[in-house]
Amino acid sequence: MPLRLLAPRYWPTWAGLGLLRLLALLPFPMLLAAGRGLGALLRHLPLRFVRTARRNIELCFPELDAPARERLLDQHFKSLGIALLEVPLAWWITPKRLARLVRIEGAEHLEAARARGGGVILLTAHFTSLELAGRTLLAVAPVGFLYRPPKNPVLAYALERYRTGYGGHPIPKDDIRAFIGALKRNECVWYAPDQSYRKKGAQMVPLFGIPAATNTLTSRLARMTGASVLPYFLQRLPGSQGYLATIHPPLENFPSECPVSDTARFNSMIEAQVRLAPEQYLWIHRRFKGLTEDYPDYYGATVRRA
Repeated sequence: MPLRLLAPRYWPTWAGLGLLRLLALLPFPMLLAAGRGLGALLRHLPLRFVRTARRNIELCFPELDAPARERLLDQHFKSLGIALLEVPLAWWITPKRLARLVRIEGAEHLEAARARGGGVILLTAHFTSLELAGRTLLAVAPVGFLYRPPKNPVLAYALERYRTGYGGHPIPKDDIRAFIGALKRNECVWYAPDQSYRKKGAQMVPLFGIPAATNTLTSRLARMTGASVLPYFLQRLPGSQGYLATIHPPLENFPSECPVSDTARFNSMIEAQVRLAPEQYLWIHRRFKGLTEDYPDYYGATVRRA
């Protein structure tokens, strides 16, 4: 660790990390209760992402009436609060405790894909338990993960150190060559392409029936490298039952000749997973932004006033 990270201006960050370390020691039911309380507090603060989550739920679940959508919003912020406390759990949980909390199904699919060669893309989405999902994968195989270091160097140091424990290795978020190189070395890379993407290669692909700016890189990466593509999701179970991690079999006939169709296929899988536990998807992200000026402004000033 660089000694400059011990400078006084970073002491508050170190204190926060120390508090997180203590929270990781809580019994699981207490950690869940604390997370729900934290989320309930965040839900009632005048924050922009509360409005964003409400709007996304309104767009994706038009069949729900207003009270039902508000109840889902409440549940979502409780899920977010739990997610914040899952970060220290993911960083410091022992393999023995992890095995008690998480049931892993489909590990044989990953083992078979690794034996086949060509690399493995573990395709996932931004659910609130994402940090623990990554830690769970490391119980099955060494996995590379895409990351963007935070500006705070102490947080960047902590993220790299604790995410790389137990066999993880970082890949800079925009370093496609490193991503391809890892696959060509028959490594596993954990990849979540479901957030709004408006750079080169973006296409409008439906999600919950709404065209959304989406990265179609997965299909091209699979074609370039011959990698197997395995969908992977972690679901937080009701009460204090723990988690279910599901590694699906490799997608058949993937990639096709149409990257947009391939991406729409995975978006359908995301929708199905969201409907199993809708409060656990990351609704605070402004997912429905367009590529052109004629696209509806779902998060504009008129919507915010409403």
